[in-house]
Amino acid sequence: MHADILSPRVSLFRDAKARYSIGWPIVIAAMVLLDSVALLAAFAIAYVIRFRLMLPLFRDGSDAVDFYTSVVGWALPLWLVLFACWRLYDRRALFSGYSEYARAGSACSAGALAIVLISFLYDMPNIARAWLLLVWVGSIGLVWTMRFLVRRIVDWLRTQGHLLTPTLIVGTNGEAISLAEQLVRDPSSGVRVLGMVAGSSPARATHLFGVPIVGALSDLEDLVSERRVEQIVIATGALARKDVLKLYERFAHREDVELRMSSGLFEVLTTSVRVQHAGPVPLMALDRVRITGVDAALKALFDYVIAVTLLLLLSPLLLLLAAVVMLDAGSPVIYRRRVVGRSGRPFDAFKFRTMIADRRHHLLPTTFPDRRQIDKSRVDPRITRVGRFLRRSSLDELPQLFNVLRGEMSLIGPRMVSPDEIDRYGKWQLNLLTVKPGITGPWQVRGRSDIEYDDRVRLSTDYIRNYSIWLDLQILLQTVPVVLKGKGAY
Repeated sequence: MHADILSPRVSLFRDAKARYSIGWPIVIAAMVLLDSVALLAAFAIAYVIRFRLMLPLFRDGSDAVDFYTSVVGWALPLWLVLFACWRLYDRRALFSGYSEYARAGSACSAGALAIVLISFLYDMPNIARAWLLLVWVGSIGLVWTMRFLVRRIVDWLRTQGHLLTPTLIVGTNGEAISLAEQLVRDPSSGVRVLGMVAGSSPARATHLFGVPIVGALSDLEDLVSERRVEQIVIATGALARKDVLKLYERFAHREDVELRMSSGLFEVLTTSVRVQHAGPVPLMALDRVRITGVDAALKALFDYVIAVTLLLLLSPLLLLLAAVVMLDAGSPVIYRRRVVGRSGRPFDAFKFRTMIADRRHHLLPTTFPDRRQIDKSRVDPRITRVGRFLRRSSLDELPQLFNVLRGEMSLIGPRMVSPDEIDRYGKWQLNLLTVKPGITGPWQVRGRSDIEYDDRVRLSTDYIRNYSIWLDLQILLQTVPVVLKGKGAY
């Protein structure tokens, strides 16, 4: 399965001299320009709202255009310098994670405080507090929006082979293979995997999942020079302690190469790793859940607001569907499917009943290799006439909005699984139990029941690894046309 998934893209990563028609200097210059536009827009919009709209919320005040123009004249370059201090133009920190948004917000806050401090030190005329507050809020919103849009463009460029960092992975064990697999399959990570380097033990193959083994540890310095490598990723579980220390001595202080190390549990865990100090000793702590902090708060707010809104709007439809199911199949109207939730806690997922009792199970075809294919078969004779319509339209899943309100499910998440199915996830089951299952998710917008079971596992794992509130919004918007088409729903 893995080779089939990776082979169409592997060619993008093999050649160290692949084209770079769009270079990082151009991107960074464009980011400075776009940030300038966003900040100027924030200054201008704040001025119009404060002084031109005549809103009763604000008191009269000096609206001298020349004064505020002069403020913008020195504030704009100051803010851009602060952006640089917060590494918003650092190639190694750009587009590499959602901490970029936090740094942008901090830089905008520092810029607003700098205006207050400078105006106080130089005894400038009073700057309208409402104008400054609007500048602060507007700058954060506009800079975030601009960088979100740029990320979408950069993600597309990376799928075309641009803006990728030439990388070698040190190690050929399971952890290293999983690292290579994830990075090759997702060009938006910004990594061009040139190959793998054998670790403490000699490699027994020339390729692993389509990624070439290009040498041994003793060849690493030559490989870095010959292939213009800019990043080395060490699968720490593949090397002896002394070898890791040697690599650190040789590469950690080089400006042209960045040395990165995996957590040692990359192929098993997707939770974030925090470094905590016990006295002078740094220790790694694993979060029990994947989504924490602000992300968890935003996701919960997102779930509850939309779930409550949908239940209020769709309550007449829910009552109608309940009556139709009762007339078609009798009671109970709600089918409770026992599934596994976050942290392995089982719960009952609610659905409108679409099947008759299992007494007709002997009528099922015998051509299915396992039960997991039967559960989503388009020829299952247990499905009622109304049930078939409910499944194709996904209306049978509307009662799961109550599971969302109970905190058992999320609107967006990995596919729910039953207790006897969890073992089929193998080592990935540890990842699955770090988040709530979703009413919809990547498996639904990519083909629903038409996709292979192994691909469902992969999509769920990818979602957990790459979670963001923006990804949830994207999946939610993609779900609407998928549900309307009814493709893959049985």
